[in-house]
Amino acid sequence: MPNAFPKHNKLCGQERIACLYKERKRFVAWPLRVTWQPTEGDTQVLVWAPKSLFKHAVQRNHLRRLMREAYRLHQDILTSKVVVAFNYMDKEEQPYAVIEKAVVKALKKIGG
Repeated sequence: MPNAFPKHNKLCGQERIACLYKERKRFVAWPLRVTWQPTEGDTQVLVWAPKSLFKHAVQRNHLRRLMREAYRLHQDILTSKVVVAFNYMDKEEQPYAVIEKAVVKALKKIGG
């Protein structure tokens, strides 16, 4: 399963996330803000949709699911090991094609 997205590739833990945002490189691939940094270990990914923009959990979960799926299908673009956070910024939900295009653009810019 080359396109799997197992648990060890998901960024979790407050200390690791805080470290990513503290020592970050950041850019925007609309509608996503991408924060990343090189790492020694496995590539890890965090997907985030803000509660301040999407009050309903159903909306936030749907956006996170779309971002994860786009990453999962195109993760082979990354050639280096990095820690990445995809933050959804738009006030409206965008279709999957727009999110996928932004994720691909971000992955190419990071390490493709």
